[in-house]
Amino acid sequence: MDITKRFNRVVAIYFQLQAKPIVKAQDLAAQFDVSKRTIYRDIRSLEQAGIPIYGEAGSGYALVDGYKLSPTRFTQEEIMTLAAAEKLMNKFVDPHLAKHFGSAINKIKAYLRSDEKSDISILEENMMMSVMENRFNKNVPSALSQLFESVAQQKIVNMHYQSSSANEVTQREIEPVGLFHQGSFWYFMAYCHLREDYRQFRIDRVQQLDLTNRGFTRKHKKLSYYLNKDEAPPTTQIRLSIARDFARYIQWERSYYGFVSETVKGDEVEMTFESKNAEEEFARWYLMFADQATILEPLSLRTTVRDLLTRIKVE
Repeated sequence: MDITKRFNRVVAIYFQLQAKPIVKAQDLAAQFDVSKRTIYRDIRSLEQAGIPIYGEAGSGYALVDGYKLSPTRFTQEEIMTLAAAEKLMNKFVDPHLAKHFGSAINKIKAYLRSDEKSDISILEENMMMSVMENRFNKNVPSALSQLFESVAQQKIVNMHYQSSSANEVTQREIEPVGLFHQGSFWYFMAYCHLREDYRQFRIDRVQQLDLTNRGFTRKHKKLSYYLNKDEAPPTTQIRLSIARDFARYIQWERSYYGFVSETVKGDEVEMTFESKNAEEEFARWYLMFADQATILEPLSLRTTVRDLLTRIKVE
């Protein structure tokens, strides 16, 4: 079993070397849950097998340019993943990027056997995924592609942006650091020359985007640094008692409203939340299932909900 496990790991490391310009031992060790010394031995095994690897411990490893083996066969699970991946890309990325991803997938499909291509076709015909509207500005169909290119090539972007707090569109020069998907939208972090600071932007509010040939003016840290840099905003702890038979219907949405934990108590489920916006966002969400739930705390939330109810106009 150990021999098989090591063989699979060594093969996986080889594919990592083919897929990336540089691979670090510490990253491989974390991925495969082994020590760096084990990774060093695996690298030596590949070298002894005739794989031309350059680099050294501590700096990273890479394959000699131009060295590639013939494409390997895909497993059945990997083949099925190709079909699912294309559907997911069409759902979550802009049309321009989805088109290029489809082209890349077709090149991969060209290496498949006839029966494997047939399996993918059957799955594709019987897999549907709804696409959310208004996730991207239709006037900027290649926004994700341009931002990805900017991050990779470290080129400044000219952007026209409509923020939620302003009535007019502002023109900005930005240096995008990275992109992330949260909730139903794509966001990106960038250094804004107009504000002379790092700012977070939502991609559907971009009105125009132009990639320049000018390089970044500064060295930026990784995206995770800026996302974790700011202190977490204050939250309000909320406890609800929800009818057990109904509780399952909100499990898909609750994470967006600060869900922390739940405890089953007879016919009720007590849920705890840490809400960033209890007075408006959480209170309005609660109204969707208020007949099936009771606010245990804070009592001020009950008052907020009552006030909202009095403002509802039913003709």
